[in-house]
Amino acid sequence: MKIIWQSIKLMMASVLLVVCFLTFKGYTEYRNALESKPLDAAVEEIVDNPSFVSISEVPEIYKRALLAVEDKRFYKHPGIDILAIGRAAINDLKAMSFVEGGSTITQQLAKNMFFSQDKNICRKIAEAFMALTIEKAYSKDQILDLYINKIYYGDGYYTLRDASEGYFGKHPKDLTEDECTMLVGIPNAPSVYSPTNSMEMARQRQQQVIRILEKANGKQENMFIVTTGEHMMIQRK
Repeated sequence: MKIIWQSIKLMMASVLLVVCFLTFKGYTEYRNALESKPLDAAVEEIVDNPSFVSISEVPEIYKRALLAVEDKRFYKHPGIDILAIGRAAINDLKAMSFVEGGSTITQQLAKNMFFSQDKNICRKIAEAFMALTIEKAYSKDQILDLYINKIYYGDGYYTLRDASEGYFGKHPKDLTEDECTMLVGIPNAPSVYSPTNSMEMARQRQQQVIRILEKANGKQENMFIVTTGEHMMIQRK
């Protein structure tokens, strides 16, 4: 029995050392990123983009769909969501691969502002540190402003305004419910879900967005997609 307990203690100590090492490496990567580009300078680059648009200028349904799909506890967490991380860790262990990230909107913003798209534990830790820093410096709505102006929508569009004008020929404030829910779904896999690549895949992803939105709002949306000739659009029941 004594040998078993000693083995358990040794294993726990080894795990703790690994966690400490990875955390240190992640923190170092976070600090190096900030030294290379201060946070306020990175934010200024986004805000000064001529295509910048505020979340307050976008239809409310876009914001609700975005939060439902990407980060339903956005207004409750400090930049990282422990529940989402735990769920993602379990699913990743089951698949023995990074199949789910558990990243909040703020973590995704941190990645797009400072890091590459590589997936590894140290990078995720660096993103978490950066997300906590962003949350201390900016309000939730300011973070959403930055996020929708620093995410890839496919076809070379890196802001919501560019995507709105490129796909639908209109300013984001004029988007319909149909267009809003489609745009929310594209960043999950732009090369697959962009309407210019495959309208069928874009609509399938849009249906997922609508179902998630309805679930988040107690099925109060009552939206569904109908086909009219060659066209498809959202209607309400």
